[in-house]
Amino acid sequence: MKTSIPQVVFKTRVRDASLQSENPFRWQDLASDEIFAGKRVVLFALPGAFTPTCSSTHLPGYEKHVDDFKALGIDKVVCLSVNDAFTMFQWGKQLGVEKVFLLPDGNGEFTRKMGMLVDKANLGFGYRSWRYSMVVNDGVIEKIFAEPGLRDNADSDPFEVSDADTMLRYLRER
Repeated sequence: MKTSIPQVVFKTRVRDASLQSENPFRWQDLASDEIFAGKRVVLFALPGAFTPTCSSTHLPGYEKHVDDFKALGIDKVVCLSVNDAFTMFQWGKQLGVEKVFLLPDGNGEFTRKMGMLVDKANLGFGYRSWRYSMVVNDGVIEKIFAEPGLRDNADSDPFEVSDADTMLRYLRER
């Protein structure tokens, strides 16, 4: 059975050259279909911007390999986190991210509908995304790599299968 990705509207911020102000950004609603329809996309999700593993390894690993993904038929690489658009923008700016599209799931709606929303209140994080990666082909999940322990997640944050190297291996072996 083919599983389609959830249909949601993401609240994003985009640069608008027509805005002649100190803040040249505007809000833009971005529907799931605008990201995934007619494209082959690698999406990886992580617990949070500015957190240690996410900032030192997870996002940088994908940023480093965007051209390799594109050579293997991927149209776009997307990083999703349950953070707001302002946080995602500043995080990307701090890390020098230029190739990975940072997608804020501020309300966790996409993450919840994916079954990947986890309660990290014990750490003071609230609800966050579980770590996973997937290939989405025209809105349909082709392959997903979810970290182990999703149902017993309060104290764990494994990083074993959602990394860029695992995704590259999968794409090369197809």
